[in-house]
Amino acid sequence: MPTLNIVLVEPQIPQNSGNIARTCAVTGARLHMVGPMGFTIDDKKLKRAGLDYWHQLDITYYQDLADFFSKNQGPFFYFTSKGPHRHVDVAYPDGAYLVFGREDAGLPEELLVQHEADCVRMPMRRGERCLNLSNAVAVGVYEVLRQWDFAGLETHGQLTRYEWSEDVTT
Repeated sequence: MPTLNIVLVEPQIPQNSGNIARTCAVTGARLHMVGPMGFTIDDKKLKRAGLDYWHQLDITYYQDLADFFSKNQGPFFYFTSKGPHRHVDVAYPDGAYLVFGREDAGLPEELLVQHEADCVRMPMRRGERCLNLSNAVAVGVYEVLRQWDFAGLETHGQLTRYEWSEDVTT
């Protein structure tokens, strides 16, 4: 199964990070949390949003961006509402890192301008600021997984009290 890495740089809202942790748990993506964060890891809101998925996470914490970059090789894709490229026009290789910034400020522009070719955005209406962080991560994760044909993931669901008929075609 290919490896997908989600990077949260200085997340501020515990519920967003909890939702993202849940997305990572159900998709097998690795989560990287870069400080300083606006909450503590034992925050009840964080745990409640991720609920019973915490034991399924592959999660690493970093003191700051310098610490993160010293320990990871990339390739990095910087998700930003300021990006010049659409997120769906990029081919994401195995081991890709999707990097997301703070809810209130995004990624530092100094970082973005140094990596212009790797800055991507999700199309949205002109004048609107951005998507919610946990929604943006989910959109990014599932675009990568779609490109990888959902490798290693279950693509056919099962009913709890019934069974799907075998002759149904899509």
